[in-house]
Amino acid sequence: MLARIREQIDCVFDRDPAVRSRWEIITLYPGFHAILLHWLAHGLWQRNAKWLGRAVSQFSRFLTGIEIHPGAKLGRRVFIDHGMGVVIGETAEIGDDCTLYQGVTLGGTSWNKGKRHPTLAPGVIVGAGAKVIGPILLGEGCKVGSNAVVVKPVPPRATVIGIPGRLLEDDQHQPVKADPQFSAYGSSRDEKDPLAVTVQELVHFNEQLRQQVAELSRQIQSLKKDV
Repeated sequence: MLARIREQIDCVFDRDPAVRSRWEIITLYPGFHAILLHWLAHGLWQRNAKWLGRAVSQFSRFLTGIEIHPGAKLGRRVFIDHGMGVVIGETAEIGDDCTLYQGVTLGGTSWNKGKRHPTLAPGVIVGAGAKVIGPILLGEGCKVGSNAVVVKPVPPRATVIGIPGRLLEDDQHQPVKADPQFSAYGSSRDEKDPLAVTVQELVHFNEQLRQQVAELSRQIQSLKKDV
C-alpha cells in the first residue's frame, strides 16, 4: 500500500508543474486525497459494506469537491487535477495513467442497472468541463477537449472537441493523432473544429457561386445590348 501511495504522489509530481514538494501533494492536493479515500470506499463496496462505502464517498465529496462513486474502478496513477466538480459514476472504469481536470463528468444515460458509464482506456486525458456520457469506450491515449460533450466511442490516440463531440480530422478525413501539447483548458489555434471547417468551406463555395452568377448576369446584359 505504501508503494502505491508513493506511486500516486509521484504521478502528481510528474504531471503538475505547479507542485513544489511531495509534502505539498500530501497535505494540499484534493485530487490526491480523493483517490486515497476512493481506495477505502471501493474496498468497502467490494466487501459488500455498501453503506459504509457510500459514507466514505460522501465524506470525500465534502472534503474535496470530487464525487467518485465507490463502485467505480480506477487504475493506477490516475491524476485528478484541481478536481472541483468532477463526477465519476458507479460503473465508470478509468485505466492507468489517465488525467481528469476540473468539472469533468463521467455520467450515465440509463435508469437501468448494469454498465451505463464510460470506460477510459489507459493514458486518456479529459479536459476541463468535458462530459463523457454513456457506456462508451475512449481509446488508449485519446484526448477530450475542454467542455466537449462526448456520447460516442473515441478511437485510440484521437482528439475529440465540441458539442456534440467531433473527431479532429485531416484533409483525408482521417482522425488526427492526439497532439502531445494538447490543451486541457480549450482548443488551440491548430485544433480546427471539423464543423467550423465545413461551414467555412460552404461559405467559400457560396462566394464562388455568387461571383459566377454575377459574371453570367454581366455577360447576359452585354449580349442584350449587342442585340
